[in-house]
Amino acid sequence: MHMSSVLRLAALSLGMVFSVAAIATEEARLAESINGYRSQVQRCAGQVSMELPPLVSDPRLVLPATGVGDLQQSLARASYPMVTVQAISLSGPRDAQSAMQAVQESFCQVVLDPQFVDIGVSREGREWRIVLARSLVASRLGDWQSEGQKLLELVNTARTQPRRCGAQSFAATTSLSWNTSLAAAAESHTRSMANGNFFDHKGRDGSTPGDRAELAGYIGQQIGENIAAGQDTIQKVVDGWLASPGHCANLMNPGFRELGAAYAIDPKSDAGIYWTAVLGAQ
Repeated sequence: MHMSSVLRLAALSLGMVFSVAAIATEEARLAESINGYRSQVQRCAGQVSMELPPLVSDPRLVLPATGVGDLQQSLARASYPMVTVQAISLSGPRDAQSAMQAVQESFCQVVLDPQFVDIGVSREGREWRIVLARSLVASRLGDWQSEGQKLLELVNTARTQPRRCGAQSFAATTSLSWNTSLAAAAESHTRSMANGNFFDHKGRDGSTPGDRAELAGYIGQQIGENIAAGQDTIQKVVDGWLASPGHCANLMNPGFRELGAAYAIDPKSDAGIYWTAVLGAQ
């Protein structure tokens, strides 16, 4: 916003301030709707998507809704260390609900792309801009075993409190223990996703999470798997899973007793960094 605009805004009536707040609310509602859409299995362009963790609102991605400009230059000026970015421009929707309908009809592949982790939404009248992006992996991570066990600690902290995962309610439950076989299965799949540049519970060889756990030497009665891409800290990964009903239900499931987790990085891949947690009960 230019300085002249700021000065004019200071002189507006209280009623106009309420109007500005309503616009901001519509922007927030659209971001929430997109995250709700991502949190459920969707059919898009003839394919079925997976449940995805929520996008994180980043003020650096809130760019003017009118005037296209160069996205990379705009994000550089905003000090956002972009790796990949895509903008959706909408013209005509009167509110967040109408904008969301347009997104689902024309841009489902963009908002369901797992490589994006951040979002910014802006609006000027009936002009909207949605910017989705992923920044550089900035965190200094330890080896995959140590980070996996830190992830286990965060999951166990989450399990100490009752929690709602979408429509399901879970009581506080017991801690999970680290299992080296499940960790090996997690590392193998994570490395496969990173090097193969894909994001799916199904391996390129057609394997399922249960297949991979069994191949790693784990014979369990129950197997669950959570995956993530693009987040460069375990806190972001676990927070994203807890905000996604299906992922959250896996983490809070009292039937699981053990966990193994790993991450893998490949700069040539779309998401840069991938995570897998495999849960089991023998």
